[in-house]
Amino acid sequence: MIAADPIRIWVTADDIDVGGELARLEALGGGAVASFTGIVRGGKGLTAMELEHHPGMTHDALAAIARDAVDRWSLIGATIIHRHGRLVPGERIVLAAAASSHRASALEACAFLIDWLKTRAPFWKKEYFEDGHSQWVDAREADDIAAARWSRA
Repeated sequence: MIAADPIRIWVTADDIDVGGELARLEALGGGAVASFTGIVRGGKGLTAMELEHHPGMTHDALAAIARDAVDRWSLIGATIIHRHGRLVPGERIVLAAAASSHRASALEACAFLIDWLKTRAPFWKKEYFEDGHSQWVDAREADDIAAARWSRA
């Protein structure tokens, strides 16, 4: 975690204190905070998801995504918290949040953060099902299409 920086990056097995993180961004004094909280989906017999990562590589990748958002939208703060380990449906998996002087910048930056997290953050996800089988989660074309709108030519 980077405490003195307006950018907070944290990869943890612990639950995410969404309220506390949003309060931290609000305290920076801007006019807008936008956030996205991802929840492990249930259904289709899913009982758990396990997320693996390489600590140094993951932290650096998340920090680069946040710095890019801060630069593009002149944010006053950004937070990315992503969990790892075994999670069950209904648990929080990720928080992406942006603070700025105006709502449009905060909303766009938040969308950018989550779109790029889905395609550029080095996490490996494995799903476990009621019938005992498991499978690694493949990249989704829809995520690549969403992230492509933020690419600079």
